[in-house]
Amino acid sequence: MSLKAFHIVFIAISILLAFGFAAWEGVNYAEGRRWVDLAFGIGSGAAGVGLIFYGRYVLKKLKGISYL
Repeated sequence: MSLKAFHIVFIAISILLAFGFAAWEGVNYAEGRRWVDLAFGIGSGAAGVGLIFYGRYVLKKLKGISYL
């Protein structure tokens, strides 16, 4: 697996983890109404959005490099 392919897979897994954690913290906030859960959920969601933009940037930058 090339570094490009590994990087793309790692970013995709990180995006899923960030949004999954944001959803989990959203459920925790709905149950307990603690501001910490809300802050972690919003922060994790923002990190997920940032990772999407970063992934697009990496794909454009490494466009000419093969996946092998």
